[in-house]
Amino acid sequence: MADILIVEDNRELSGLLCDFLRAEHYSVAAAESGERALALYGEEGAKLVVLDIMLPGMDGFAVCKKIRDGGNTPILIVSAKTAKADKLNGLLLGADDYIEKPYDIDIMLAKIDGIFKRRYALDTLADGELLVNRAARTVTKGGRMVEMRAKEFDLLVLLMENRGRALDKEYIFDCVWGSESFSEPQTLTVHIKWLREKIEADPKHPQKILTVWGVGYRYL
Repeated sequence: MADILIVEDNRELSGLLCDFLRAEHYSVAAAESGERALALYGEEGAKLVVLDIMLPGMDGFAVCKKIRDGGNTPILIVSAKTAKADKLNGLLLGADDYIEKPYDIDIMLAKIDGIFKRRYALDTLADGELLVNRAARTVTKGGRMVEMRAKEFDLLVLLMENRGRALDKEYIFDCVWGSESFSEPQTLTVHIKWLREKIEADPKHPQKILTVWGVGYRYL
């Protein structure tokens, strides 16, 4: 599942927005038509849909209605249609926000960050079948409880909260064990090994917790 599905028929504008969002560590998928957007959304889902209105074939209003009829995924409409009636139509169809083109990229990123914080800043971190409840300090995988040591749990939360970012080993150690800890730095390597054994399909060939040589680790 991508964090954000961009629905925009202008390839240059879509590409620029995708680049900015990836630089902010969001995973992104893109579609150039309403029909393709619905197909991608149906196959993979998304945490947020950034939706243009003037699209070839099915317009953005129809796409908005289809997505909203099937669930409550946040929708941010982005359009050159600035009339009050168009804005009201989009919001009444269930869009969470409406931003006019041309837009300031910093305003766009702030709106997207705000939507993610409001909707997803919950106690639960999710990655497919892996669910981490920060409040209860529990981890489940495929509905089954995964037993975690305290530092394993803290390490997993730190990695998942910084998904896509390469974290320095010293930074990880200070966050999880504390800068004044008497533990040996090698304990981080051991805990990474334990985590991989618990959450990776093949711990010897990890796909989630990756080693970034010369730096530290990154959660994908």
